[in-house]
Amino acid sequence: MSVQVNSFAKINLGLCIGALRPDGFHELRTVYQTIALHDTLRISVVRGMGIEIRCPDSRVPRDETNTCYRIAQRAMDAARAKGKVIVEIEKRLPVQGGLGGASSNAVATLLGLERVIRKPLSGPERLRIAAEVGSDLPLFLVGGPVLGTGRGEEVYPLPDLPPTHCVVVAPEIGVSTPQTFAEWDQIERSGGNAKLTLPSASDRISVFGRTVSSWLSGASSRTGVPGSGVPAHGRGRAETPLLDLVRTGIENDFEKVVFPKYPELRQVKRVLERQGAFYASLSGSGSTVYGLFGSGSAAQRAARALRKRKLSAHATTTLPRQQYWKMIFG
Repeated sequence: MSVQVNSFAKINLGLCIGALRPDGFHELRTVYQTIALHDTLRISVVRGMGIEIRCPDSRVPRDETNTCYRIAQRAMDAARAKGKVIVEIEKRLPVQGGLGGASSNAVATLLGLERVIRKPLSGPERLRIAAEVGSDLPLFLVGGPVLGTGRGEEVYPLPDLPPTHCVVVAPEIGVSTPQTFAEWDQIERSGGNAKLTLPSASDRISVFGRTVSSWLSGASSRTGVPGSGVPAHGRGRAETPLLDLVRTGIENDFEKVVFPKYPELRQVKRVLERQGAFYASLSGSGSTVYGLFGSGSAAQRAARALRKRKLSAHATTTLPRQQYWKMIFG
């Protein structure tokens, strides 16, 4: 038996890097948001043993370093299941792009595998296995807007938001997350430089927490989009809930490290803003840059303008939680 699974991407609505933890990871705060761009996976279990990864993209590892391999191994052990797992990946999302493609692939493998072997794991067991494999994985077990804390693996569903038009730009640049963290640490150790002076890690985390808390407080105290718990302030525009959040001034700290090293990514952000994005940002550690737009026509125009610059640009939408779960197997 085999099953096909859609593996959706995410963007980060703000990302705050905190202090280095004893376990070697950084304390993080971020708001994840799933989007409709996706890879497609086919999960099969046949006679035999082991795990086989199949993907025509040479950048995707096929050994135990692949997140799909590692999660399949853990899931089969947890379910006490036998057989050879085959994971076929049709790759559309960029590799090392900041969209969580590898993490999403792993969760898609886990969900597909449960269906194939007909042995669903409990919610806590899923989260435990996902967090063991990588920090970004648990968010894909929630979907929609998600608050990420800890090293990003502690996830809390936020009030769901209606779809918002989005343009995702994926330059042909691979940004190494570990290397970017190392460069961030160099800035921290040096106390900043002439061009970049950073508040303390604890101050940044506190400010980010207060920002999101204030947004949520406003969401619960005012009427807004039905079912979302988020205020509309009477403007009646589809993007208003996210606009309310991004107007708080949330930023992605990785931009402070990545943009000086790759100025072409800063230029992409500027183009998105000039094309009318009400918010534009690096996603994760990059290299993907995205912009949020008030209408589909505006997003399409921006995507065309960026493609004229020979950039890979896709107009899509954010993906609310309910649609996320409906579309995983659909």
